[in-house]
Amino acid sequence: MTSKILVVDDEPDLEDLVTQKFRRQIRDGSMSFGFARDGVEALALLQADPDYDMVVSDINMPRMDGLTLLAKLQGEATKVSTIIVSAYGDMANIRTAMNRGAFDFLTKPIDFADFEMTIAKTIAHVEALRDARMRQAFAERAHASLSRYFSPNLARSLAADANALAPGGRRREIATLFTDIAGFTPLVESLDTSELANLLSGYLEGMTEIVFAHEGTVAKIIGDAIHVLFGAPADQPDAARLAIACALALDARAEQFRKDWNARGVPLGVTRIGVHAGPAIVGNFGGGRLFDYTAYGDTINAAARLEAVNKQLGTRICVSAAAAERAGDFSGRPVGDLVLRGRSEPLRVFEPLSPDDRASVEAGGYLEAFKKLEAHDPAAVAAFAALIGARPHDALAQYHLKRLLNGGSGTRIEMN
Repeated sequence: MTSKILVVDDEPDLEDLVTQKFRRQIRDGSMSFGFARDGVEALALLQADPDYDMVVSDINMPRMDGLTLLAKLQGEATKVSTIIVSAYGDMANIRTAMNRGAFDFLTKPIDFADFEMTIAKTIAHVEALRDARMRQAFAERAHASLSRYFSPNLARSLAADANALAPGGRRREIATLFTDIAGFTPLVESLDTSELANLLSGYLEGMTEIVFAHEGTVAKIIGDAIHVLFGAPADQPDAARLAIACALALDARAEQFRKDWNARGVPLGVTRIGVHAGPAIVGNFGGGRLFDYTAYGDTINAAARLEAVNKQLGTRICVSAAAAERAGDFSGRPVGDLVLRGRSEPLRVFEPLSPDDRASVEAGGYLEAFKKLEAHDPAAVAAFAALIGARPHDALAQYHLKRLLNGGSGTRIEMN
């Protein structure tokens, strides 16, 4: 890269001396020089060509002296590093120049060895400033991009580390959740463009705010569906607890949003959520030009399947035993040992309970009924029927009762 230097001095021979002294650097393109006779001419040159890296300016010049030029340069948005030249012993002006922001000074008559050394030092300073500005600009751009996916605190941390999201993946222990709105595709066909935009933007904005509040990472948004990661890209020892808490908060938000739009005559469906925890390959798989921070593996596939089985079960949230066990203080109603599509081994699944529901009579009644189901006790039919009598809208109890009445038994359930 060529370092551009503007020399401001009214001595007629200085241009030839500088050109001769730095002829090798000028010839190999590492330096180029411009020349002005006073501050007025220097400002005009800088306005026409703002790419100068530094200014070397005498103090005593006609029309505009070097100190006035220095003050004007320091007032510009992009400050140019300035070296002030003054007569030997004129320390008062030199002190004034340094106080006004000059990077360094030289004394006359100019010692060209000192001049060359001072120029080299200033070039190093300019390059360091340029590098710092580039890093800051990169961090600002990265933060603006990352803020779409990560919580604000995490986005700031990642933006400061240029290598944090380099292309490639690594195996991590994570928790993950998927959300999807029931019946959204046919709903899209019934809404006009502006109404759909208002609905979807309001829904996604509210949901992502909740994700970020729980320190989650939005891996993907496809239409109305959201994929969220916990435990990546930063380590989160309580990733499963955060994921389940986030799922409950998302459910509460989605239900209120649905009721608000239903009241306006728009048949928005329920949001279904699946939560799972385990190992996954996580990273930026977009390559050099595309940022695509996502995760792959059986853990991800199982979480997506858990979101989908809510439709058959009548539930809104399904949480795997793996996530529940990692969460610690978890409370939920066991759904059963589900054999998800594409899997051969069953996965114990729960419907999580909010703190308000944990100690309810109905929660206790369900657990008793489920114990009978596990024991293949014929009394399970009556137990689930009693639950429905007390809570007609208990979809999970209805699912089990219907299954039992159709000849099913036990807790192992093959899901379509």
